[in-house]
Amino acid sequence: MKPVTLALIGASAIAAAAGAQPQKSIPGLGMQAEPYASESAIRHPVTIGWPEGRTPTAPRGWEVVRFAGGLDYPRQALLLPNGDVLVAEARTLPKLDAEPEVARGQALAKTTGFSANRITLLRDANRDGVAEQRFVLRSGLNQPFGMQYADGRLYVANTDGVISFPFQPGQTSITAAPRSIVTLPAGGYNNHWTRNLLLSPDAKTLYVSVGSASNVGEHGMDEEKRRAAILAIDLSTGRERLYASGLRNPVGMDFVPGTAALWTAVNERDEFGDDIAPDYLVGVRDGGFYGWPYSYYGKQDPRHANEKRELLASTLLPDVAVGPHAAALGLAFAKQGTPTAFVARHGSWNRSSFSGYDVLAVPFAAGRPTGDPQPFLTGFIADAKKGTVHGRPVSVQTRADGAIFVVDDAGDTVWLVRRTA
Repeated sequence: MKPVTLALIGASAIAAAAGAQPQKSIPGLGMQAEPYASESAIRHPVTIGWPEGRTPTAPRGWEVVRFAGGLDYPRQALLLPNGDVLVAEARTLPKLDAEPEVARGQALAKTTGFSANRITLLRDANRDGVAEQRFVLRSGLNQPFGMQYADGRLYVANTDGVISFPFQPGQTSITAAPRSIVTLPAGGYNNHWTRNLLLSPDAKTLYVSVGSASNVGEHGMDEEKRRAAILAIDLSTGRERLYASGLRNPVGMDFVPGTAALWTAVNERDEFGDDIAPDYLVGVRDGGFYGWPYSYYGKQDPRHANEKRELLASTLLPDVAVGPHAAALGLAFAKQGTPTAFVARHGSWNRSSFSGYDVLAVPFAAGRPTGDPQPFLTGFIADAKKGTVHGRPVSVQTRADGAIFVVDDAGDTVWLVRRTA
Protein backbone atom coordinates (compact mmCIF):
# COMPACT_ATOMS: atom_id res chain seq x y z
CA MET A 1 0.00 0.00 0.00
CA LYS A 2 1.24 3.50 -0.84
CA PRO A 3 1.61 5.85 2.13
CA VAL A 4 -0.86 8.70 2.15
CA THR A 5 0.48 12.03 0.94
CA LEU A 6 0.09 15.01 3.19
CA ALA A 7 0.24 18.74 3.31
CA LEU A 8 1.90 20.58 6.18
CA ILE A 9 -0.27 21.07 9.21
CA GLY A 10 -1.58 24.50 9.92
CA ALA A 11 -3.12 25.95 13.05
CA SER A 12 -5.48 24.15 15.38
CA ALA A 13 -8.97 23.22 14.17
CA ILE A 14 -11.05 26.22 13.13
CA ALA A 15 -14.56 26.59 11.86
CA ALA A 16 -15.26 26.61 8.13
CA ALA A 17 -17.35 29.35 6.59
CA ALA A 18 -20.68 28.16 5.21
CA GLY A 19 -20.10 26.39 1.90
CA ALA A 20 -16.36 27.16 1.95
CA GLN A 21 -13.38 24.88 1.63
CA PRO A 22 -11.51 23.98 4.84
CA GLN A 23 -9.51 26.92 6.16
CA LYS A 24 -6.52 24.93 7.32
CA SER A 25 -4.20 22.47 5.70
CA ILE A 26 -5.12 18.99 6.90
CA PRO A 27 -2.40 16.32 6.72
CA GLY A 28 -3.43 13.39 4.60
CA LEU A 29 -6.35 15.11 2.89
CA GLY A 30 -5.04 16.34 -0.46
CA MET A 31 -7.62 16.95 -3.17
CA GLN A 32 -11.06 15.70 -2.19
CA ALA A 33 -13.04 13.53 -4.58
CA GLU A 34 -16.47 14.71 -5.57
CA PRO A 35 -19.47 12.89 -4.11
CA TYR A 36 -20.39 9.85 -6.23
CA ALA A 37 -17.33 10.28 -8.47
CA SER A 38 -17.23 6.48 -8.32
CA GLU A 39 -19.90 3.96 -7.48
CA SER A 40 -20.25 2.73 -3.92
CA ALA A 41 -18.56 -0.67 -3.87
CA ILE A 42 -18.99 -3.59 -1.49
CA ARG A 43 -15.80 -5.61 -1.12
CA HIS A 44 -15.44 -7.47 2.14
CA PRO A 45 -12.12 -9.23 2.77
CA VAL A 46 -11.86 -12.98 3.08
CA THR A 47 -9.94 -13.83 6.26
CA ILE A 48 -7.61 -16.82 5.87
CA GLY A 49 -5.60 -16.53 9.10
CA TRP A 50 -1.85 -16.49 9.72
CA PRO A 51 0.35 -19.34 8.45
CA GLU A 52 2.73 -20.84 10.99
CA GLY A 53 5.73 -18.55 11.47
CA ARG A 54 4.16 -15.60 9.62
CA THR A 55 3.75 -12.25 11.38
CA PRO A 56 2.95 -8.68 10.37
CA THR A 57 5.88 -6.60 9.12
CA ALA A 58 7.41 -3.85 11.24
CA PRO A 59 10.06 -1.24 10.30
CA ARG A 60 13.77 -1.96 10.69
CA GLY A 61 14.74 -1.89 14.34
CA TRP A 62 11.46 -3.45 15.47
CA GLU A 63 10.38 -7.05 15.91
CA VAL A 64 6.91 -8.60 16.02
CA VAL A 65 6.09 -11.35 18.52
CA ARG A 66 2.86 -13.29 18.84
CA PHE A 67 2.00 -12.31 22.40
CA ALA A 68 -1.13 -14.49 22.38
CA GLY A 69 -2.95 -16.46 19.69
CA GLY A 70 -6.01 -18.65 19.56
CA LEU A 71 -8.31 -15.96 20.93
CA ASP A 72 -11.93 -15.56 19.81
CA TYR A 73 -12.17 -12.27 17.94
CA PRO A 74 -10.27 -10.03 20.38
CA ARG A 75 -11.26 -6.39 20.08
CA GLN A 76 -9.66 -4.20 22.72
CA ALA A 77 -6.83 -4.56 25.23
CA LEU A 78 -6.06 -2.96 28.57
CA LEU A 79 -2.55 -3.00 30.07
CA LEU A 80 -2.68 -3.36 33.86
CA PRO A 81 -0.11 -1.92 36.29
CA ASN A 82 1.24 -5.40 37.15
CA GLY A 83 1.92 -6.27 33.51
CA ASP A 84 -1.16 -8.40 32.88
CA VAL A 85 -3.11 -7.71 29.69
CA LEU A 86 -6.89 -7.82 29.52
CA VAL A 87 -8.57 -8.53 26.19
CA ALA A 88 -12.26 -8.08 25.39
CA GLU A 89 -13.54 -10.77 23.01
CA ALA A 90 -16.79 -9.98 21.20
CA ARG A 91 -18.21 -10.10 17.70
CA THR A 92 -20.95 -8.47 15.63
CA LEU A 93 -24.15 -10.50 15.68
CA PRO A 94 -25.61 -11.47 12.27
CA LYS A 95 -28.56 -9.34 11.19
CA LEU A 96 -31.59 -11.24 9.96
CA ASP A 97 -32.50 -8.44 7.54
CA ALA A 98 -28.99 -8.02 6.07
CA GLU A 99 -28.64 -8.11 2.30
CA PRO A 100 -27.35 -11.56 1.23
CA GLU A 101 -24.16 -10.06 -0.29
CA VAL A 102 -23.43 -8.14 2.90
CA ALA A 103 -24.18 -11.10 5.18
CA ARG A 104 -21.95 -13.41 3.14
CA GLY A 105 -19.13 -10.84 3.07
CA GLN A 106 -19.26 -10.27 6.80
CA ALA A 107 -19.22 -14.01 7.47
CA LEU A 108 -16.17 -14.55 5.23
CA ALA A 109 -14.46 -11.61 6.93
CA LYS A 110 -15.24 -13.21 10.32
CA THR A 111 -16.87 -10.03 11.61
CA THR A 112 -20.19 -11.74 12.38
CA GLY A 113 -21.08 -14.92 14.20
CA PHE A 114 -20.95 -16.25 17.74
CA SER A 115 -19.79 -13.64 20.27
CA ALA A 116 -17.63 -14.86 23.15
CA ASN A 117 -18.75 -11.88 25.28
CA ARG A 118 -15.91 -12.21 27.77
CA ILE A 119 -12.74 -10.63 29.08
CA THR A 120 -9.64 -12.80 29.02
CA LEU A 121 -6.55 -12.10 31.13
CA LEU A 122 -3.17 -12.75 29.51
CA ARG A 123 -0.09 -13.11 31.72
CA ASP A 124 3.53 -13.02 30.60
CA ALA A 125 5.06 -14.04 33.94
CA ASN A 126 8.64 -14.39 32.68
CA ARG A 127 8.47 -11.19 30.60
CA ASP A 128 9.72 -12.83 27.40
CA GLY A 129 7.02 -11.26 25.25
CA VAL A 130 4.74 -14.31 25.11
CA ALA A 131 1.75 -14.79 27.40
CA GLU A 132 2.14 -18.30 28.76
CA GLN A 133 -0.95 -18.07 30.97
CA ARG A 134 -4.52 -17.07 30.25
CA PHE A 135 -7.65 -16.91 32.38
CA VAL A 136 -11.29 -16.08 31.72
CA LEU A 137 -11.58 -13.03 33.93
CA ARG A 138 -15.31 -12.50 33.35
CA SER A 139 -17.84 -14.06 30.98
CA GLY A 140 -21.52 -13.43 30.28
CA LEU A 141 -21.01 -9.84 29.16
CA ASN A 142 -22.90 -8.09 26.34
CA GLN A 143 -20.50 -7.36 23.49
CA PRO A 144 -17.81 -5.79 25.70
CA PHE A 145 -15.19 -3.50 24.17
CA GLY A 146 -13.69 -0.66 26.22
CA MET A 147 -12.01 -1.24 29.59
CA GLN A 148 -10.36 1.02 32.14
CA TYR A 149 -8.92 0.45 35.63
CA ALA A 150 -8.57 2.85 38.56
CA ASP A 151 -8.85 2.88 42.34
CA GLY A 152 -9.71 -0.77 42.74
CA ARG A 153 -12.41 -0.91 40.07
CA LEU A 154 -12.48 -2.28 36.54
CA TYR A 155 -14.78 -0.38 34.19
CA VAL A 156 -16.20 -2.31 31.24
CA ALA A 157 -18.23 -0.94 28.32
CA ASN A 158 -20.88 -3.34 27.09
CA THR A 159 -22.80 -2.27 24.00
CA ASP A 160 -25.78 -1.31 26.17
CA GLY A 161 -24.03 0.32 29.10
CA VAL A 162 -20.97 0.83 31.26
CA ILE A 163 -20.52 -1.29 34.38
CA SER A 164 -17.78 -1.65 36.96
CA PHE A 165 -16.44 -4.42 39.20
CA PRO A 166 -14.27 -4.42 42.30
CA PHE A 167 -10.88 -5.58 41.02
CA GLN A 168 -7.20 -5.61 41.94
CA PRO A 169 -4.37 -6.38 39.51
CA GLY A 170 -3.29 -9.96 40.09
CA GLN A 171 -6.82 -11.34 40.23
CA THR A 172 -7.57 -13.97 37.60
CA SER A 173 -11.36 -14.01 37.91
CA ILE A 174 -14.17 -11.66 38.85
CA THR A 175 -17.21 -13.09 40.60
CA ALA A 176 -18.63 -9.94 42.19
CA ALA A 177 -21.84 -8.43 40.87
CA PRO A 178 -21.37 -5.43 38.58
CA ARG A 179 -22.33 -1.88 39.41
CA SER A 180 -24.14 0.02 36.66
CA ILE A 181 -22.49 3.32 35.75
CA VAL A 182 -24.64 4.39 32.79
CA THR A 183 -26.99 2.79 30.28
CA LEU A 184 -26.31 3.35 26.58
CA PRO A 185 -28.19 2.93 23.31
CA ALA A 186 -27.22 -0.57 22.15
CA GLY A 187 -26.04 -1.78 18.76
CA GLY A 188 -25.56 0.45 15.77
CA TYR A 189 -24.86 0.71 12.07
CA ASN A 190 -22.51 -1.99 10.75
CA ASN A 191 -20.03 -2.51 13.64
CA HIS A 192 -20.99 0.60 15.59
CA TRP A 193 -21.92 -1.44 18.66
CA THR A 194 -18.48 -0.82 20.18
CA ARG A 195 -18.27 1.46 23.22
CA ASN A 196 -14.78 2.56 24.16
CA LEU A 197 -13.64 4.04 27.48
CA LEU A 198 -10.98 6.47 28.63
CA LEU A 199 -10.38 7.72 32.17
CA SER A 200 -9.24 11.29 32.71
CA PRO A 201 -5.72 11.61 34.15
CA ASP A 202 -7.20 12.42 37.57
CA ALA A 203 -9.56 9.40 37.30
CA LYS A 204 -12.58 11.61 38.02
CA THR A 205 -14.16 11.55 34.57
CA LEU A 206 -14.93 8.57 32.35
CA TYR A 207 -15.16 9.32 28.63
CA VAL A 208 -17.39 6.99 26.61
CA SER A 209 -17.40 6.84 22.81
CA VAL A 210 -20.70 5.89 21.17
CA GLY A 211 -20.99 5.35 17.42
CA SER A 212 -23.94 6.28 15.25
CA ALA A 213 -27.01 4.12 14.66
CA SER A 214 -26.87 4.80 10.93
CA ASN A 215 -24.62 5.77 8.06
CA VAL A 216 -25.83 9.37 7.60
CA GLY A 217 -28.87 9.72 9.83
CA GLU A 218 -31.20 7.88 7.47
CA HIS A 219 -33.33 6.64 10.39
CA GLY A 220 -33.95 10.16 11.65
CA MET A 221 -31.98 12.11 14.23
CA ASP A 222 -34.18 11.03 17.12
CA GLU A 223 -32.49 7.65 16.68
CA GLU A 224 -29.10 9.33 17.17
CA LYS A 225 -29.60 10.83 20.62
CA ARG A 226 -26.45 10.31 22.73
CA ARG A 227 -24.80 8.77 19.68
CA ALA A 228 -22.10 9.78 17.20
CA ALA A 229 -20.57 11.36 20.25
CA ILE A 230 -18.23 11.20 23.21
CA LEU A 231 -19.98 11.34 26.57
CA ALA A 232 -18.34 12.43 29.83
CA ILE A 233 -19.41 10.75 33.08
CA ASP A 234 -18.56 12.33 36.45
CA LEU A 235 -17.73 9.24 38.50
CA SER A 236 -18.42 10.91 41.84
CA THR A 237 -21.96 11.98 40.96
CA GLY A 238 -22.85 9.79 37.99
CA ARG A 239 -23.80 12.91 36.07
CA GLU A 240 -23.47 12.60 32.28
CA ARG A 241 -22.89 15.33 29.74
CA LEU A 242 -22.30 15.49 26.01
CA TYR A 243 -18.57 16.15 25.62
CA ALA A 244 -18.42 16.28 21.79
CA SER A 245 -20.83 15.44 18.97
CA GLY A 246 -21.01 15.04 15.21
CA LEU A 247 -18.39 12.27 15.41
CA ARG A 248 -19.83 9.47 13.28
CA ASN A 249 -17.99 6.58 14.93
CA PRO A 250 -15.28 7.66 17.38
CA VAL A 251 -13.66 4.49 18.71
CA GLY A 252 -9.97 4.86 19.61
CA MET A 253 -9.31 7.48 22.29
CA ASP A 254 -6.16 8.56 24.09
CA PHE A 255 -4.57 11.56 25.77
CA VAL A 256 -1.42 13.22 24.51
CA PRO A 257 1.13 12.02 27.11
CA GLY A 258 1.48 14.35 30.06
CA THR A 259 -1.67 16.30 29.18
CA ALA A 260 -5.45 16.09 29.34
CA ALA A 261 -5.75 16.69 25.59
CA LEU A 262 -8.15 14.02 24.32
CA TRP A 263 -7.78 12.70 20.77
CA THR A 264 -9.95 10.23 18.90
CA ALA A 265 -9.96 8.22 15.67
CA VAL A 266 -13.21 8.59 13.72
CA ASN A 267 -14.78 6.49 10.94
CA GLU A 268 -16.36 8.71 8.32
CA ARG A 269 -19.44 8.00 6.18
CA ASP A 270 -20.02 5.25 3.59
CA GLU A 271 -21.81 4.87 0.23
CA PHE A 272 -20.31 8.05 -1.17
CA GLY A 273 -17.70 6.66 -3.56
CA ASP A 274 -14.26 5.07 -3.29
CA ASP A 275 -12.29 8.09 -2.13
CA ILE A 276 -14.73 10.00 0.03
CA ALA A 277 -14.85 10.76 2.90
CA PRO A 278 -11.53 10.02 4.66
CA ASP A 279 -11.47 8.75 8.24
CA TYR A 280 -9.59 11.05 10.57
CA LEU A 281 -7.86 11.87 13.84
CA VAL A 282 -8.91 14.91 15.79
CA GLY A 283 -8.04 16.65 19.03
CA VAL A 284 -11.47 16.81 20.64
CA ARG A 285 -12.71 20.10 22.04
CA ASP A 286 -15.11 20.14 24.95
CA GLY A 287 -18.50 21.02 23.45
CA GLY A 288 -17.23 20.73 19.88
CA PHE A 289 -19.40 19.67 16.91
CA TYR A 290 -17.67 17.83 14.05
CA GLY A 291 -20.19 17.76 11.24
CA TRP A 292 -21.89 14.38 11.08
CA PRO A 293 -24.25 13.76 9.39
CA TYR A 294 -24.68 17.13 7.74
CA SER A 295 -21.17 17.86 6.56
CA TYR A 296 -17.65 16.46 6.15
CA TYR A 297 -14.38 18.39 6.02
CA GLY A 298 -16.28 21.69 5.76
CA LYS A 299 -18.52 20.54 2.89
CA GLN A 300 -22.26 19.92 3.02
CA ASP A 301 -23.24 16.29 2.47
CA PRO A 302 -25.62 16.31 -0.54
CA ARG A 303 -27.80 13.79 1.29
CA HIS A 304 -28.48 16.65 3.74
CA ALA A 305 -28.22 19.46 1.20
CA ASN A 306 -30.88 21.70 2.69
CA GLU A 307 -30.51 20.78 6.35
CA LYS A 308 -28.64 22.56 9.12
CA ARG A 309 -26.42 24.53 6.75
CA GLU A 310 -25.95 27.11 9.48
CA LEU A 311 -23.94 24.53 11.42
CA LEU A 312 -21.08 24.79 8.93
CA ALA A 313 -20.00 28.05 10.52
CA SER A 314 -19.35 26.37 13.87
CA THR A 315 -18.30 22.90 12.70
CA LEU A 316 -14.77 21.89 13.70
CA LEU A 317 -12.48 20.17 11.22
CA PRO A 318 -10.34 17.03 11.47
CA ASP A 319 -6.64 17.32 12.26
CA VAL A 320 -5.30 14.38 10.23
CA ALA A 321 -6.97 12.44 7.39
CA VAL A 322 -6.08 8.74 7.39
CA GLY A 323 -7.78 7.39 4.28
CA PRO A 324 -11.31 6.80 2.97
CA HIS A 325 -13.22 3.78 4.30
CA ALA A 326 -10.05 2.55 6.07
CA ALA A 327 -11.91 2.00 9.36
CA ALA A 328 -9.50 3.80 11.68
CA LEU A 329 -10.53 2.14 14.95
CA GLY A 330 -7.52 2.16 17.27
CA LEU A 331 -5.48 5.06 18.63
CA ALA A 332 -2.66 5.22 21.17
CA PHE A 333 0.21 7.63 21.76
CA ALA A 334 3.74 6.40 22.30
CA LYS A 335 4.77 6.65 25.94
CA GLN A 336 8.49 6.67 25.19
CA GLY A 337 10.75 7.97 22.45
CA THR A 338 9.63 10.17 19.58
CA PRO A 339 6.10 11.54 20.12
CA THR A 340 3.91 9.43 17.85
CA ALA A 341 0.25 8.52 17.46
CA PHE A 342 -0.30 4.94 16.34
CA VAL A 343 -3.51 4.34 14.38
CA ALA A 344 -4.95 0.86 13.75
CA ARG A 345 -6.86 0.81 10.46
CA HIS A 346 -9.17 -2.21 10.43
CA GLY A 347 -9.60 -2.07 6.66
CA SER A 348 -12.22 -1.17 4.09
CA TRP A 349 -15.35 -2.95 2.91
CA ASN A 350 -16.95 -0.02 1.02
CA ARG A 351 -14.19 0.48 -1.54
CA SER A 352 -13.33 -1.25 -4.83
CA SER A 353 -9.69 -1.66 -3.77
CA PHE A 354 -8.52 -2.28 -0.22
CA SER A 355 -7.69 0.63 2.05
CA GLY A 356 -6.27 0.25 5.55
CA TYR A 357 -5.35 -3.16 7.01
CA ASP A 358 -2.34 -1.69 8.77
CA VAL A 359 -1.10 0.46 11.63
CA LEU A 360 0.01 4.00 10.82
CA ALA A 361 2.45 6.20 12.75
CA VAL A 362 1.70 9.94 12.89
CA PRO A 363 4.56 12.14 14.20
CA PHE A 364 3.69 14.68 16.88
CA ALA A 365 5.44 17.56 18.62
CA ALA A 366 4.09 19.85 21.32
CA GLY A 367 0.80 17.99 21.17
CA ARG A 368 0.23 18.55 17.44
CA PRO A 369 0.79 16.38 14.33
CA THR A 370 3.88 17.51 12.46
CA GLY A 371 4.21 15.32 9.40
CA ASP A 372 2.98 12.57 7.17
CA PRO A 373 1.31 9.47 8.57
CA GLN A 374 3.54 6.56 7.61
CA PRO A 375 2.87 2.82 7.44
CA PHE A 376 4.24 1.25 10.61
CA LEU A 377 2.86 -2.29 10.78
CA THR A 378 1.87 -3.93 7.49
CA GLY A 379 1.55 -7.41 6.00
CA PHE A 380 -2.06 -8.05 7.02
CA ILE A 381 -3.20 -8.30 3.39
CA ALA A 382 -2.46 -11.76 1.98
CA ASP A 383 -3.47 -11.18 -1.66
CA ALA A 384 -5.15 -7.92 -2.65
CA LYS A 385 -6.26 -9.29 -6.03
CA LYS A 386 -7.96 -12.27 -4.44
CA GLY A 387 -9.27 -10.12 -1.59
CA THR A 388 -7.71 -12.22 1.16
CA VAL A 389 -6.25 -11.04 4.45
CA HIS A 390 -4.40 -12.80 7.26
CA GLY A 391 -5.91 -10.59 9.93
CA ARG A 392 -7.14 -7.08 10.69
CA PRO A 393 -5.68 -4.65 13.29
CA VAL A 394 -8.49 -3.22 15.36
CA SER A 395 -6.89 -1.55 18.38
CA VAL A 396 -3.51 -0.57 19.75
CA GLN A 397 -2.06 0.02 23.21
CA THR A 398 1.36 1.34 24.16
CA ARG A 399 3.55 0.46 27.15
CA ALA A 400 5.90 2.67 29.13
CA ASP A 401 8.97 0.79 27.82
CA GLY A 402 8.05 1.68 24.22
CA ALA A 403 6.42 -1.64 23.31
CA ILE A 404 3.20 -1.60 21.29
CA PHE A 405 0.37 -4.13 21.57
CA VAL A 406 -1.72 -4.56 18.42
CA VAL A 407 -5.01 -6.43 18.69
CA ASP A 408 -5.82 -8.38 15.51
CA ASP A 409 -9.44 -9.48 15.74
CA ALA A 410 -9.80 -11.46 12.50
CA GLY A 411 -6.42 -13.08 13.18
CA ASP A 412 -7.48 -14.02 16.75
CA THR A 413 -4.14 -12.67 17.94
CA VAL A 414 -2.50 -10.00 20.06
CA TRP A 415 0.85 -8.94 18.60
CA LEU A 416 3.68 -7.38 20.60
CA VAL A 417 5.84 -4.98 18.61
CA ARG A 418 9.07 -4.00 20.34
CA ARG A 419 12.48 -2.55 19.62
CA THR A 420 15.22 -5.02 18.78
CA ALA A 421 18.34 -5.05 20.91
